Amino acid sequence: MIGIAWNVRLQPFSLAGFMFEKMGFEKLGFTKRRMAETRSPLNSQQWIPVSADEVASRRRRTILLGCAAALLIVLVIVFFYRRSVSSIDGQQAQDAGSRLFKSASYQQSILNFNRAIDLNPNSMEAYRMRARAHSAVGDFDAAIADLGKVIELSPRDASAFVERGLIFLDKKDYAATVTEANRALDVDPKMSRAYNLRGTAVRAMGDSVKALADFNLAVEYDPDLDNLFQRAATYQLLSQHRQAITDFDRALEIAPDQPHIYYARARSRMAVGDDKSARADYLMGRKIDGF
Repeated sequence: MIGIAWNVRLQPFSLAGFMFEKMGFEKLGFTKRRMAETRSPLNSQQWIPVSADEVASRRRRTILLGCAAALLIVLVIVFFYRRSVSSIDGQQAQDAGSRLFKSASYQQSILNFNRAIDLNPNSMEAYRMRARAHSAVGDFDAAIADLGKVIELSPRDASAFVERGLIFLDKKDYAATVTEANRALDVDPKMSRAYNLRGTAVRAMGDSVKALADFNLAVEYDPDLDNLFQRAATYQLLSQHRQAITDFDRALEIAPDQPHIYYARARSRMAVGDDKSARADYLMGRKIDGF
């Protein structure tokens, strides 16, 4: 009896479970799961009867939660798949537009850039390329709007300011051109293209001295062909022909097959009295031109 009492005292839940099973209490709605939980010595809760309806309700909730979770997973997968596909299609449309632009099929390239932007509204490169295509067909306002979108997406894109300034230059809106060049220089104070752009606009407005200062900076930061040629042309306007000849010489070292540089140097050589060299430049220009 002592052994029996000791066993009952230490394992009351096991004995109770045995008694209830023998008495058929499962038929009254006690589930095996609940009984398994109450058998644990770590569970101090009393048995709570669970009806068959409640068990069925819990099962339905579990199934519904499982279905909802599965549906959510499917929706997430579909979302990322569609975004991936759209990104791929958008890039393909942009690449096709770029190829058409290079072949001078500007209207067709615009259609492809339209599709690229529809699929990826935040593609700065698609807006930039469409702006160039619009500019190529003379639709300057549309080009300016597209570059405005590039700047909206990337406010510190100095190149976008310069490109928009070049369009204003084509429209002969020189004040707006200077403004765009200044904005580019605010972002990048050593941007030679911005100095070249501002110098060109200022020169067109009649201030060659101020323009020369910009071209000096452009050459200082990047002595490329256009910067050298534009400074030489400005020297010519100021009748500083020897300085112009020096820059034309440097330009021809970079591009010896450009006839317009020979013609320009010929004018400065003639202005300083070097008629023989001027004639040689003129003939070289004609030769390159195919005459």
